[in-house]
Parts: sequence; C-alpha cells; structure tokens
Amino acid sequence: MHRTYSMRQTRMPTASQVENPPPPLSTTKVSGWIGKGGFGHALRKNTAGVFGPDLAKKLSQLVKMEKNVMRSLEMVAKERMETAQQLSIWGEGCDEDVSDVTDKMGVLLYEIGELEDLYVDRYDQYRVTIKSIRNIEASVQPSRDRKQKITDEIAKLKYRDPNSARIVVLEQELVRAEAESLVAEAQLSNITREKLKAAFQYQFDALREHSEKVAIIAGYGKHLLDLVDDTPVTPGETRTAYDGYDASKAIIQDCEGALANWVTSKAAVKSNMSTRARTLSQRHRDSVAKAHREGVDLSGQDQPMRGDRDSWVGADQHASYNDVEDDGELASTVDGETRGREEVAA
Repeated sequence: MHRTYSMRQTRMPTASQVENPPPPLSTTKVSGWIGKGGFGHALRKNTAGVFGPDLAKKLSQLVKMEKNVMRSLEMVAKERMETAQQLSIWGEGCDEDVSDVTDKMGVLLYEIGELEDLYVDRYDQYRVTIKSIRNIEASVQPSRDRKQKITDEIAKLKYRDPNSARIVVLEQELVRAEAESLVAEAQLSNITREKLKAAFQYQFDALREHSEKVAIIAGYGKHLLDLVDDTPVTPGETRTAYDGYDASKAIIQDCEGALANWVTSKAAVKSNMSTRARTLSQRHRDSVAKAHREGVDLSGQDQPMRGDRDSWVGADQHASYNDVEDDGELASTVDGETRGREEVAA
C-alpha cells in the first residue's frame, strides 16, 4: 500500500507562518488541571467573576467562557486526528482504489485536525488580549470605590451635622479622588478600545486563515473522490485495475503546496462593502478625524484654588449651596457641581 505520501513527514514553515509567526501554545494546553469535561466547563462559567471587582465581573465571565470554547476546540482537533487515522486503518482491508483514497483522505483530515490545533493557539491570543481589559477594569474599581465612599461620608455628615469641620476635609479629598478617578477612567477607555480592536483582529485573522485552508482541503478531497470508480458491477464481474496511485499522490502534493503558499493577501473570499456601507463608514471616520484635529479646550474647566487655608469655607457658606433639592435628594451644589445621594429611609 502507498502509505508514505503524508504532509506530516515534512513540516517546513508555510508562507503564512513566515508572514505571521505562530503564537505560543495556548494556556489550555499548558495548564489543564481543572479538567476538560462538562464539569470543568460548568465550574469555570459559574465561578467566573464571583470573587472579583464588580466592574470586571461580566468580562471575567466572558474570559472563562472563551476558555471553555478553547477546551472544546482542542478536543475536536484531537478527535479529528484520531478519526483520520481510523479511516486509513479501515481502508486497508478494502479494494485498492478505496484503500488508496481513504489513506489519502486520512492525510487530509489529519491536516484539518492540525489546523484546528493551531487555531486554538491563535484563538488564545484573542482571549488573553480580552483578559488584559478585564485586568484594567479590576484596577479601576478601587478608585471608583474610594470616590463613592467619600461621597457617602459627605452626605451622611451633611445630614447629621451640617456644620461639621470634617466636611471641608472630605470635600478636598473628594476633589483629589475625582481627579484620580478621571485619570483611571480615561486609561480604561483608551485601553479598552485599543485592546478590543487588537483582540478581534487576532480572532478574525485566525478564523479567516483556518476557514480558507479548510476550504482548500475540502476541494482537494473532492478531487480524490473522483478516483473512486463507483460504477455498479454485476455479480462475478471484475473491476478495472486501479492505476490512480500517482494521481492521488499528486493531489496530496498539490494540496500541500496550496496550503504552504496561502497568505492573507491571496485569500479567495473578499468582504466587499456596499456603496452605502462604505460611504457611511467613511463619513464616521472623517467626523472622528475632524474632532481630533479641532480638539477640546479644557483650559477654563476648573478654576484655580488659592493655596492659603483661609480660602476654604464651610459647605453651607457657599452661595449656591442647598440642603435639600426639589425631589427630596440630599445634595450640595458647590461651584455649580452637584454632590450627594438620596436619603435612605431608616
């Protein structure tokens, strides 16, 4: 039997790997102590975000669910390669044409399993990048909590002791906390957009390469099927001797060459936008670019504070200070800024 023409024998870097080097092994392959079955899936999904900051809970659950997806993909890749080997084993006892074609089909299916295994590694690039957004969200939570805690303390003091000198100190702390929070929130906003685009760029590029290569293998697999003579024979009739060994070998070699030379720029499937979609997208990009060019003047946003201690006055001495707003919310208005929260009934 001609069982030597396999793409497993030589593994030279493909054009796509030269252009975009393979990523390291996915975290699911190097740290699989929790388990890969249904119990491990349920455990990761149900415990995600339970102990983390509130801000990062939703994204924590997404990260864990994506790990479940990777576990499933990893299992599919492994079982795909096992079934490919079993197909070749089964074909050994069949007629020459069926035996040769099933062996070559096993080679192609095994290659799909290898591609799926590589896809898991590239998918992990997407998951790890999304995970970095979660980490940033978790780091922003303390600044939010500190600002909220100071705001709550100020509201309580204004309700219990409006003339307390501690209100002034807390308001100063609140100003600093709000400044820190503004910096943290701006960093979160910037990093979220940057990492979101990078993460899905990883996923869509990997998905596109995987899908196109699987389509290439499927096409050559159908060429292999043409070598099988499925013309019905009558009992006692002998089929024509099979002479397709060289043809099946050439098909495998052609498939290997097509996979090795595939690059993104030569992708067969193109995502062409309609004229309307292209116009609307360009209009949005132009408006964003214009806003960046013009910028926003924040020079007069905050009034400078005098450094002497005597310049600080109690909250109730401000002209714009009000104890209770019209809707019953305990609040103060300092320099046009409203602070406070609703009164909680005892």
